[in-house]
Amino acid sequence: MAELKKMTDDEVQRIAKDALDSAISFVESEIAEDRIKSQRYFEGETDIGQEDGRSKIVATKVRDTIRAIKPSLMRVFLSSENPVEFIPTSQKDVIGAEQATKYAHWKFNQLDGYRLLNDAIHDALVKKTGVLKIWWEDNAEATMHTYTNVTDEEMMAIVNEDDVTVVEHGTEVSMEMDEMGIEYESPMHTLTVSHQKETGELKIQSVPPEEFIVDRNARNVEDAYIVAHRTEMRVSDLVAMGYDFEEISNLSGLSSDDTYRDTEAFERKGYEQSEDEHNADPSMKKVSVTEAYMKMDKEGTGIAVMYRLLLAGGDDKVLECEPYGDVPFAVFEVDPEPHTFFGRSVADLLMNDQDSSTAMLRGMMDNVALTNSPRQGYVQGQVNVDDLMNNEIGGLVRMKSPQALVDIATPFVAGQVLTAMQYMDDAVEAKSGVSRASMGLDPDALQNTSATAARLQAQQGSAQIEVMARNIAEGGMKRLFKLMLNLLVENSCEDTMMRLHGEFQPIDPRVWNTGMDMTVNVGVGTGQEGERHAALSQALQMQMQIWTQYGNGNGLVTMTGIRNALGDMLALQGVRNVDRYFNPMTPETEQQLIQEQQQQAQENPQMSEAEALVQAEQYKADKKAEMDMLRAQIDAQKAIAIDDRERDALDQQLLIKAAEILGKYGTSVDVANIKLAQEEARYPQESPAQAVTGGRF
Repeated sequence: MAELKKMTDDEVQRIAKDALDSAISFVESEIAEDRIKSQRYFEGETDIGQEDGRSKIVATKVRDTIRAIKPSLMRVFLSSENPVEFIPTSQKDVIGAEQATKYAHWKFNQLDGYRLLNDAIHDALVKKTGVLKIWWEDNAEATMHTYTNVTDEEMMAIVNEDDVTVVEHGTEVSMEMDEMGIEYESPMHTLTVSHQKETGELKIQSVPPEEFIVDRNARNVEDAYIVAHRTEMRVSDLVAMGYDFEEISNLSGLSSDDTYRDTEAFERKGYEQSEDEHNADPSMKKVSVTEAYMKMDKEGTGIAVMYRLLLAGGDDKVLECEPYGDVPFAVFEVDPEPHTFFGRSVADLLMNDQDSSTAMLRGMMDNVALTNSPRQGYVQGQVNVDDLMNNEIGGLVRMKSPQALVDIATPFVAGQVLTAMQYMDDAVEAKSGVSRASMGLDPDALQNTSATAARLQAQQGSAQIEVMARNIAEGGMKRLFKLMLNLLVENSCEDTMMRLHGEFQPIDPRVWNTGMDMTVNVGVGTGQEGERHAALSQALQMQMQIWTQYGNGNGLVTMTGIRNALGDMLALQGVRNVDRYFNPMTPETEQQLIQEQQQQAQENPQMSEAEALVQAEQYKADKKAEMDMLRAQIDAQKAIAIDDRERDALDQQLLIKAAEILGKYGTSVDVANIKLAQEEARYPQESPAQAVTGGRF
């Protein structure tokens, strides 16, 4: 029976070395060859042979398909404000979950999240897996300060501060005189001190596939026996990390046996890196460095725990071995295989199709070339061969006999190959999910086709891509943000600031619950953007109906929910800065507004419904009386105007009649008395208007 005991350094070295060598052997023999081939096919190469003088064209199915898929996947994860959201597990975690979601995405974008996600998705499409490494890097910032004419007490206060190191110190003695007139020596100090400030920041790095190592039996990074990042670093970088220069400078770089790594790097870059062994600066020498994570029972307790080991040099010498938490890798896959670590890439699915399409395409091009420029036969000695080999248009060929030269006709069969090539294109579309319908409008497919049928065809064509997006979301994205949350909680300080709801607010990530659930909010369903916008518009309409009918105490719709619907609708249209159009709204802000409204209602109590009805009726009666009075005034004015007009007419008729009587009978009429009689007041007490308005007119 084996005895539990603490491992020695040599045992740790041997266990780590054996595990690493076994994992490297597995990757090199089983995985690297497929990845190298995938990269070659993506670059437009193929393994089928070619003949001199024949077409060398390649049908780039792998590259074209991957380039068509990647924009859709990138849009899925970058079109949403919060692709991954932390879900609170209790009421006390609600605020922390919202802060953690916003802060994690802000950090991800700050660390060039677009480029990181682009690298991971590209590697997953071409080389089975894309890997992102997440860690917290501690830094120490030193600032120099110089103090002069410092007394003993002041010097003690300065040097006793935390994180202060005295760099230079000088003393000058001067004679001072006290209140009694007695001279005494007063030492004055000159200090140069270094203030050390410990800082740290979150780091995310895209790991090249050839630098990522995992053991043969691993299913994922959590249960793997060993997971490692194997690369090269310069001596200067290792010395900056605190290692001894003499020890590090004697270590070697990666072994020449790691041919797969160099080959993969060459295929990816397209060029070889030159060796810098001739570099005269020993600090710039490259050293092999492997950061491995594996479980072992180093303390002899019978329970294996996760350790981080740093191995350097060609012999993989262990420089560090310390307990560690989660393995800091997030693996992205588009087509994972159950119960194994490495799944399939899109390149794996299409390489055979690229060979077949290339063979048919070359045959078709050769047939077209032979049809346009057929081969010729000649009678030896009857034709000048130099003239025959000259392809100049209009060139002369010297012959001794007209029958010395004949054409060897090649039948044109290229058109028949198009049907087979169309079949291959359909096979590629079925495997990858990339079709003309999913990439855009196809005029041939849309003729005599309804909008609904065209939409359904496009949705069906994008089903494969949506599955890829879901695999990436549930795999790499979730783990990435889980690791980010853990590191932020463990290492952030309490005075962290972030912008939340349009305002900068202090947060304390240390109080966030690392056990919160996560959900993926990316749009990977079958609905298109137009349908989602229509659904949001309908939801907003229902929200407004409920709010209008039942008020803010309905228990179903809140101002926060309405604001979220408006923000999502703008986001679908590409408008990100929603705060410019709608003020940020949170449940806390909404509750505060409700309390203010209730307080105002208490200060200004509203009347009862019956009182409001009576007041409304009284208001309508008063308004009706005013309108009746105004109408009477207008009628009185009209009556006076009519009376004046009639009197003027009578005056005119009177003058005419008086003139007629005077001319006919010679008798004058007393016009003045008649006019006085006409002008007598009809209403001796008051005018008609005054009678109606009570004398106010």
